[in-house]
Amino acid sequence: MSLLQLLQQAQNGQGLSALAEKVGLDQAQAGDLTNLLAPVIGKAAKQQAESGGLESILGALKGEAQAGMFDDAAQAASPEGAAQGASFLNGLLGDNGTNALAEQAAERTGIDMSQIMAFLPALGAMAQGGLQKQVPDASIDALQAVQSQGAGGGLMGLVGGLLGGGKEGGPDLSALTSLLDADGDGSVVDDIMAKLTK
Repeated sequence: MSLLQLLQQAQNGQGLSALAEKVGLDQAQAGDLTNLLAPVIGKAAKQQAESGGLESILGALKGEAQAGMFDDAAQAASPEGAAQGASFLNGLLGDNGTNALAEQAAERTGIDMSQIMAFLPALGAMAQGGLQKQVPDASIDALQAVQSQGAGGGLMGLVGGLLGGGKEGGPDLSALTSLLDADGDGSVVDDIMAKLTK
């Protein structure tokens, strides 16, 4: 299951439409934006993990209270949820990453920038909550314990194993691996990533 599929399943399939309603988008617009944005978010996370930033991703996912942002669109769209979502996205995309991604989305969908800027951080919060539900604190703790013992080459040594399906005896983070394997990993995603990383 990809991050896009995870978001589409939020709140029994009603999460994205509920989120759209909170920020003044219709269901079709929310679908278009999510189809564009979720693979970019997933690919950015995967690239960060592959370049040694797995620890920061896991740190952002730790805290099971975050799951509420996946289960409740109102919580994701609240000022607190949106601020947390923006922080999560900026951690993946770099400073002002949310703004840059919103500009790309506005250019490609024709949706008003102000509406995208209301939707994108809330979507980030929902994604963060959904990933947390898939990778619970116990799995994160297990990985950090392996790192602290210096086993398996530490965290850097585990990154390759994680992205390759996990190492024998290590914590099972296969859910995270598949979630970061972006759907629609074609030219649009690559074009947007290229512009965001300039």
